[in-house]
Amino acid sequence: MVAQARGASGDRRKWIIGIAAVVVVAALVIGGVIWTISDKNKTEGQVINPGQTTSSLAADVTQKRDGVVVTVGKAGAKSTIDVYADFLCPICGEFEKTYKTQIEQAVNDGKLAVRYHMVPLLNDRSSPPGYSLDSANASLAAADAGKFLQFHDALYANQPEEGKRGYDKAQLIDLGKNVGITDPTFAQTVNAGTYNDQINAAFQQIENDPKLAQDFGGGQRGFGTPTVVSNGAIVNWQNQGWLTGVLG
Repeated sequence: MVAQARGASGDRRKWIIGIAAVVVVAALVIGGVIWTISDKNKTEGQVINPGQTTSSLAADVTQKRDGVVVTVGKAGAKSTIDVYADFLCPICGEFEKTYKTQIEQAVNDGKLAVRYHMVPLLNDRSSPPGYSLDSANASLAAADAGKFLQFHDALYANQPEEGKRGYDKAQLIDLGKNVGITDPTFAQTVNAGTYNDQINAAFQQIENDPKLAQDFGGGQRGFGTPTVVSNGAIVNWQNQGWLTGVLG
Protein backbone atom coordinates (compact mmCIF):
# COMPACT_ATOMS: atom_id res chain seq x y z
CA MET A 1 0.00 0.00 0.00
CA VAL A 2 2.82 2.38 0.88
CA ALA A 3 4.61 1.55 -2.37
CA GLN A 4 1.43 2.12 -4.33
CA ALA A 5 0.92 5.51 -2.62
CA ARG A 6 4.48 6.53 -3.39
CA GLY A 7 4.01 5.45 -6.98
CA ALA A 8 0.83 7.47 -7.31
CA SER A 9 2.48 10.49 -5.73
CA GLY A 10 5.43 10.20 -8.13
CA ASP A 11 3.09 10.00 -11.11
CA ARG A 12 1.28 13.14 -9.96
CA ARG A 13 4.57 14.99 -9.60
CA LYS A 14 5.59 13.95 -13.13
CA TRP A 15 2.20 15.03 -14.42
CA ILE A 16 2.44 18.42 -12.66
CA ILE A 17 6.00 18.95 -13.89
CA GLY A 18 4.93 18.04 -17.43
CA ILE A 19 2.03 20.50 -17.33
CA ALA A 20 4.31 23.20 -15.93
CA ALA A 21 6.81 22.61 -18.72
CA VAL A 22 4.08 22.91 -21.34
CA VAL A 23 2.85 26.16 -19.74
CA VAL A 24 6.38 27.59 -19.71
CA VAL A 25 6.95 26.66 -23.35
CA ALA A 26 3.56 28.12 -24.32
CA ALA A 27 4.35 31.34 -22.45
CA LEU A 28 7.70 31.62 -24.21
CA VAL A 29 6.10 31.02 -27.60
CA ILE A 30 3.30 33.53 -26.98
CA GLY A 31 5.78 36.05 -25.60
CA GLY A 32 8.00 35.54 -28.63
CA VAL A 33 5.08 36.02 -31.01
CA ILE A 34 3.96 39.18 -29.20
CA TRP A 35 7.53 40.55 -29.23
CA THR A 36 7.92 39.69 -32.93
CA ILE A 37 4.67 41.44 -33.85
CA SER A 38 5.58 44.44 -31.70
CA ASP A 39 9.06 44.66 -33.24
CA LYS A 40 7.64 44.27 -36.74
CA ASN A 41 5.21 47.13 -36.19
CA LYS A 42 7.46 49.42 -34.15
CA THR A 43 7.05 52.32 -36.60
CA GLU A 44 3.31 52.41 -35.98
CA GLY A 45 2.30 55.74 -34.45
CA GLN A 46 5.86 57.07 -34.50
CA VAL A 47 6.55 60.69 -35.39
CA ILE A 48 9.35 60.86 -37.96
CA ASN A 49 11.96 63.18 -36.52
CA PRO A 50 13.07 65.81 -39.07
CA GLY A 51 16.25 66.46 -37.09
CA GLN A 52 18.49 69.27 -38.34
CA THR A 53 17.88 68.65 -42.04
CA THR A 54 16.46 72.12 -42.64
CA SER A 55 19.61 74.01 -41.66
CA SER A 56 22.28 72.29 -43.75
CA LEU A 57 21.60 73.60 -47.28
CA ALA A 58 23.04 76.84 -48.58
CA ALA A 59 20.40 79.44 -49.37
CA ASP A 60 21.13 79.41 -53.12
CA VAL A 61 20.84 75.63 -53.52
CA THR A 62 17.77 74.79 -55.57
CA GLN A 63 15.63 71.67 -55.47
CA LYS A 64 13.76 71.07 -58.71
CA ARG A 65 11.56 68.18 -59.78
CA ASP A 66 11.62 67.15 -63.45
CA GLY A 67 9.20 64.26 -63.89
CA VAL A 68 10.29 61.72 -61.29
CA VAL A 69 13.86 63.03 -60.97
CA VAL A 70 14.79 65.69 -58.42
CA THR A 71 17.90 67.79 -58.99
CA VAL A 72 19.56 69.41 -55.99
CA GLY A 73 22.38 71.88 -56.55
CA LYS A 74 23.47 75.35 -57.57
CA ALA A 75 23.27 76.72 -61.07
CA GLY A 76 26.50 76.09 -62.97
CA ALA A 77 27.71 73.13 -60.90
CA LYS A 78 30.57 71.54 -62.83
CA SER A 79 29.84 67.92 -61.90
CA THR A 80 26.62 65.94 -61.73
CA ILE A 81 25.81 62.51 -60.34
CA ASP A 82 22.67 60.42 -60.60
CA VAL A 83 21.75 58.51 -57.43
CA TYR A 84 19.26 55.64 -57.70
CA ALA A 85 17.95 54.64 -54.29
CA ASP A 86 15.02 53.17 -52.35
CA PHE A 87 13.94 54.61 -49.00
CA LEU A 88 13.65 51.07 -47.59
CA CYS A 89 17.03 49.85 -48.88
CA PRO A 90 19.41 49.36 -45.91
CA ILE A 91 22.51 49.72 -48.08
CA CYS A 92 21.12 53.01 -49.38
CA GLY A 93 20.82 54.04 -45.74
CA GLU A 94 24.48 53.19 -45.20
CA PHE A 95 25.43 55.14 -48.32
CA GLU A 96 23.63 58.18 -46.92
CA LYS A 97 25.27 57.89 -43.51
CA THR A 98 28.72 57.51 -45.03
CA TYR A 99 28.64 60.17 -47.75
CA LYS A 100 25.85 62.62 -46.90
CA THR A 101 28.19 65.21 -45.39
CA GLN A 102 30.68 65.05 -48.27
CA ILE A 103 27.96 65.28 -50.93
CA GLU A 104 26.23 68.11 -49.10
CA GLN A 105 29.47 70.09 -48.84
CA ALA A 106 30.17 69.67 -52.55
CA VAL A 107 26.62 70.81 -53.34
CA ASN A 108 26.88 73.83 -51.04
CA ASP A 109 30.23 74.72 -52.60
CA GLY A 110 28.63 74.76 -56.05
CA LYS A 111 30.85 71.91 -57.26
CA LEU A 112 28.18 69.20 -57.52
CA ALA A 113 24.56 68.73 -58.53
CA VAL A 114 22.75 65.54 -57.56
CA ARG A 115 19.93 64.00 -59.55
CA TYR A 116 17.88 61.79 -57.24
CA HIS A 117 15.89 58.85 -58.62
CA MET A 118 13.80 57.32 -55.82
CA VAL A 119 12.78 53.85 -57.00
CA PRO A 120 10.36 51.25 -55.58
CA LEU A 121 12.79 48.33 -55.86
CA LEU A 122 11.77 46.89 -52.47
CA ASN A 123 8.09 47.76 -52.66
CA ASP A 124 7.05 44.23 -51.65
CA ARG A 125 9.63 44.03 -48.83
CA SER A 126 7.73 46.12 -46.29
CA SER A 127 4.84 44.82 -44.18
CA PRO A 128 2.34 45.71 -45.49
CA PRO A 129 3.85 46.13 -48.98
CA GLY A 130 3.93 49.56 -50.58
CA TYR A 131 6.22 51.72 -48.46
CA SER A 132 8.89 52.15 -51.15
CA LEU A 133 6.35 53.53 -53.60
CA ASP A 134 4.49 55.66 -51.03
CA SER A 135 7.70 57.26 -49.80
CA ALA A 136 9.00 57.87 -53.34
CA ASN A 137 5.72 59.57 -54.28
CA ALA A 138 5.77 61.64 -51.08
CA SER A 139 9.35 62.75 -51.76
CA LEU A 140 8.33 64.10 -55.16
CA ALA A 141 5.46 65.95 -53.51
CA ALA A 142 8.02 67.38 -51.07
CA ALA A 143 10.15 68.45 -54.04
CA ASP A 144 7.18 70.39 -55.40
CA ALA A 145 7.23 72.30 -52.12
CA GLY A 146 11.01 72.85 -52.27
CA LYS A 147 11.66 70.47 -49.38
CA PHE A 148 12.85 67.29 -51.10
CA LEU A 149 16.24 66.98 -49.43
CA GLN A 150 14.89 67.76 -45.96
CA PHE A 151 12.23 65.08 -46.43
CA HIS A 152 14.74 62.64 -47.98
CA ASP A 153 17.27 63.05 -45.18
CA ALA A 154 14.65 62.61 -42.44
CA LEU A 155 13.41 59.34 -43.95
CA TYR A 156 16.93 57.93 -44.07
CA ALA A 157 17.76 59.17 -40.58
CA ASN A 158 14.67 57.30 -39.32
CA GLN A 159 14.78 54.43 -41.81
CA PRO A 160 12.45 51.49 -41.12
CA GLU A 161 13.80 47.97 -41.41
CA GLU A 162 13.39 45.91 -44.56
CA GLY A 163 10.71 43.25 -44.04
CA LYS A 164 8.93 45.27 -41.36
CA ARG A 165 6.37 48.06 -41.27
CA GLY A 166 7.29 51.26 -43.07
CA TYR A 167 5.54 54.58 -42.50
CA ASP A 168 1.96 55.11 -43.60
CA LYS A 169 0.71 58.06 -45.61
CA ALA A 170 -0.46 59.95 -42.54
CA GLN A 171 3.04 59.73 -41.05
CA LEU A 172 4.60 60.89 -44.32
CA ILE A 173 2.20 63.84 -44.41
CA ASP A 174 3.09 64.75 -40.82
CA LEU A 175 6.79 64.65 -41.73
CA GLY A 176 6.08 67.06 -44.56
CA LYS A 177 4.51 69.47 -42.09
CA ASN A 178 7.47 69.05 -39.74
CA VAL A 179 9.98 70.01 -42.44
CA GLY A 180 7.99 73.15 -43.22
CA ILE A 181 5.55 72.19 -45.97
CA THR A 182 2.34 74.20 -45.61
CA ASP A 183 0.74 73.76 -49.05
CA PRO A 184 -2.32 71.44 -48.73
CA THR A 185 -1.47 70.05 -52.18
CA PHE A 186 1.30 68.02 -50.52
CA ALA A 187 -1.12 65.93 -48.46
CA GLN A 188 -3.44 65.52 -51.44
CA THR A 189 -0.56 64.25 -53.59
CA VAL A 190 0.59 61.79 -50.92
CA ASN A 191 -2.91 60.41 -50.33
CA ALA A 192 -3.71 60.13 -54.04
CA GLY A 193 -0.41 58.53 -55.06
CA THR A 194 -0.26 61.16 -57.79
CA TYR A 195 3.17 60.17 -59.09
CA ASN A 196 2.87 56.41 -58.62
CA ASP A 197 2.32 55.55 -62.27
CA GLN A 198 5.21 57.74 -63.39
CA ILE A 199 7.50 56.23 -60.75
CA ASN A 200 6.62 52.67 -61.77
CA ALA A 201 7.05 53.44 -65.47
CA ALA A 202 10.45 55.04 -64.87
CA PHE A 203 11.51 52.13 -62.67
CA GLN A 204 10.64 49.63 -65.39
CA GLN A 205 12.92 51.51 -67.79
CA ILE A 206 15.66 51.68 -65.17
CA GLU A 207 15.51 47.93 -64.51
CA ASN A 208 15.78 47.20 -68.23
CA ASP A 209 18.59 49.68 -68.93
CA PRO A 210 21.77 47.64 -69.59
CA LYS A 211 23.91 50.66 -68.66
CA LEU A 212 22.57 50.43 -65.10
CA ALA A 213 23.13 46.68 -64.71
CA GLN A 214 25.85 45.42 -62.39
CA ASP A 215 27.36 42.06 -61.51
CA PHE A 216 26.48 40.78 -58.05
CA GLY A 217 28.44 37.54 -58.12
CA GLY A 218 27.22 33.99 -58.64
CA GLY A 219 26.20 34.79 -62.19
CA GLN A 220 23.68 37.40 -61.03
CA ARG A 221 23.47 40.61 -62.99
CA GLY A 222 20.92 43.37 -62.88
CA PHE A 223 19.92 46.67 -61.32
CA GLY A 224 20.41 47.29 -57.62
CA THR A 225 20.35 50.12 -55.12
CA PRO A 226 22.14 52.30 -54.45
CA THR A 227 23.54 52.95 -57.90
CA VAL A 228 25.60 56.08 -58.55
CA VAL A 229 26.29 57.26 -62.10
CA SER A 230 28.63 59.96 -63.33
CA ASN A 231 29.17 60.88 -66.99
CA GLY A 232 27.09 57.89 -68.05
CA ALA A 233 29.19 55.35 -66.12
CA ILE A 234 28.47 53.54 -62.86
CA VAL A 235 30.67 54.76 -60.03
CA ASN A 236 32.12 52.38 -57.46
CA TRP A 237 30.87 54.28 -54.42
CA GLN A 238 32.38 51.67 -52.11
CA ASN A 239 35.74 53.18 -52.99
CA GLN A 240 35.99 55.95 -50.40
CA GLY A 241 37.67 58.32 -52.85
CA TRP A 242 34.95 58.08 -55.46
CA LEU A 243 33.56 61.58 -54.91
CA THR A 244 36.99 63.18 -55.25
CA GLY A 245 37.31 61.41 -58.58
CA VAL A 246 33.91 62.68 -59.71
CA LEU A 247 34.73 66.24 -58.77
CA GLY A 248 38.09 66.07 -60.52
